[in-house]
Amino acid sequence: MSDTPNDARRRHSAPVVDGPGKSASRAMLRAVGFTDEDFTKPQIGIASTWSMVTPCNSHIGGLAERACEGADAAGGKGVVFNTITISDGIANGTEGMKYSLVSREVIADSIETVAGCEGFDGLVAIGGCDKNMPGCLMGLARLDRPSVFVYGGTILPGAGHTDIVSVFEAMGAHSRGDLDLIELKQIEETAIPGPGSCGGMYTANTMASAIEALGMSLPGSSAQNAVSGEKGDDSAAAGAAVLKLLERDIKPSDIMTRAAFENAISVVIALGGSTNAVLHLIAMASTIGVELSLDDFTRLGRKVPVLADLRPSGRFMMSELVAIGGIQPLMKMLLDAGLLHGDCLTVTGNTLAENLADVAPYDEGQQIIAPLSAPVKAESHLRMLYGNLAPEGAVAKITGKEGTRFSGSARVFSSEEEAQARINDGTVVAGDVVVIRYEGPKGGPGMREMLTPTSAIMGRGLGSDVALITDGRFSGGSHGFVVGHVSPEAFDGGPLALVEDGDVITIDAEADTIDVALTDDELMRRRAAWRQPEPRYTRGVLAKYARSVSSASTGAVTDLPE
Repeated sequence: MSDTPNDARRRHSAPVVDGPGKSASRAMLRAVGFTDEDFTKPQIGIASTWSMVTPCNSHIGGLAERACEGADAAGGKGVVFNTITISDGIANGTEGMKYSLVSREVIADSIETVAGCEGFDGLVAIGGCDKNMPGCLMGLARLDRPSVFVYGGTILPGAGHTDIVSVFEAMGAHSRGDLDLIELKQIEETAIPGPGSCGGMYTANTMASAIEALGMSLPGSSAQNAVSGEKGDDSAAAGAAVLKLLERDIKPSDIMTRAAFENAISVVIALGGSTNAVLHLIAMASTIGVELSLDDFTRLGRKVPVLADLRPSGRFMMSELVAIGGIQPLMKMLLDAGLLHGDCLTVTGNTLAENLADVAPYDEGQQIIAPLSAPVKAESHLRMLYGNLAPEGAVAKITGKEGTRFSGSARVFSSEEEAQARINDGTVVAGDVVVIRYEGPKGGPGMREMLTPTSAIMGRGLGSDVALITDGRFSGGSHGFVVGHVSPEAFDGGPLALVEDGDVITIDAEADTIDVALTDDELMRRRAAWRQPEPRYTRGVLAKYARSVSSASTGAVTDLPE
C-alpha cells in the first residue's frame, strides 16, 4: 500500500495513488505493469503521436519506448499514451485538409486531458509532423509541468534529391504536359523513402528548429535523421531530462518566455522557415501567456538575415544540414552576433549560452549556411503586410527570387477547388493575382494549406508571373509570390470578401503593404451589399472549431479568454 512521505516531485501523482483511499487506483495501475516501488516514483507521461497515417510519425512508437526507458532509468515511472496526427501531405487539395489545423487543437486538448486526469508529474511529448509539434507544445504549456519535447526527425532524400514537394510540382508539370504518367509515377514511387518529416525547411523542420531555439527540446533534437541511432538516444535522454527538471521544479513557463520566443523567431528567419511558424509561435505564446504579435516578426526581421540555402526556395535538404552539424553552429553564430538572448533557460537546466558554449563552427567550404557577412537575404523573408486588403495583417514568404513587388488583376475564387481547376485548365494566366477566399479559420473552416495550387502554379511555369493571396495558409513547401493569413478573413466580412475579378491588387514586400485599387466609398458600397455565407458545417468538430476559433492574427487558437 502506497503511503510515502511528501515528495515535491510527485505533487500530481501522489493524490492519485497514495494512501488507503486510492487502493482502486493502484489496482488499475497494477494491471498495466505498476509495482509497489513504482507507486513511490514520479510518473512521467510520454505523449506519443505514433500512427500509420503518415511516414512523419510511423516510427514514433519506438521513440516513445526509448523515452519511457530513459525516464525509468532516471528514477521515474514512464507511462506511454497516444494522441492523434493527420497527414497534410495526404490531405492537401481535399476537403479533408480542413481538419489539419483543427488537429493542432485536438492534440493540445488530448494531452491536457490525459495528463490532467491521470496525474502525471512530468511529460515528454514526441511529434513529427506540422501540427502535432505546436499541438504538443500547447498541451505542455497548458499543463505547465516539467516537460521536454522530442522531434521525430527528418526524412532522408528520395531518389534524385526529391521529396514530397517534388511530387506536388511534378503533378503541375504533368497537367501542363511536361511529364508523362510514367515519369510522374517514377517520382511518386521514389520521393518518400521511409519514416521522417518532409525533408526541406518546411513546416515540420521549421517548428522543430523553433522549439529547440525556444529551449523546449534538448540541444540537437531538431537536426537528426528519423532513421538514426541519434534520434533514439535523444528520446531516451529526454525521458531522463524530465526527472532533472522535476528536481529543480523547472516548468515550461520558466522556459517559454518572451525572450525565448524572440530566439525562436530569429532562428526561423535565419533558416528561411515556413510562414506557419508565425501562426504557431503566436498560438504557443498565447497559450503560455506571452504577448506576441505579427509586429514582433517585423521588428526582428529587420535585423536578422536569412542565412540558409534550404528548400523550398533553396538547394539543400534538412538531412544535409544534419550532416554538417545541424542548427547549433548557426545558433552560436547568431548568439555571438548579439541576435539571440543567451540568458534564456532551457530544458537542460542550463541557459542557451551555456548550451552553446562549446559548439564548434561549421567546417569551411560548406554551402548550406551563409556567413553573416554575406547572407542569402539581408532581412527576413517573412513579411507582415498591412493595407486595405488586410487591416489586421497578412503573412508573405518573399525570398527575393520571385521579386519584391507584384501588381496584377484579381482572379477570384471562393474555394481552393475552384482555383485549382482554373489553374489546371489554363484559365489562370501571367499577370493574375489569384484570390482564394472563404478558406480562413472560420470560413473554411480550418484554414487549409494551399500547397496544391501553389505547386500547380510552379509546375505550370508561372511562379514568377502569378501571385496568390488567401485567408487560408500555406505549406512550408509552398514558394512563389504568395500571401496568406489575410485578416480579417472573408467569412467575417474582411475586405477580401469584397474583391471582384479584374480589381488591381498590389503587393509590396519592401513597403510591407497589400492593397486593392478601390476607393473607400467603393469598398463601403460593396460591403453594404455583401452577405455572410452559410456555415459549411453545422455539427461536429469543424463546426465546433469554427464557433470558437480566433483570427489568424492571434494564432487561430480556440481557448482565448472572453
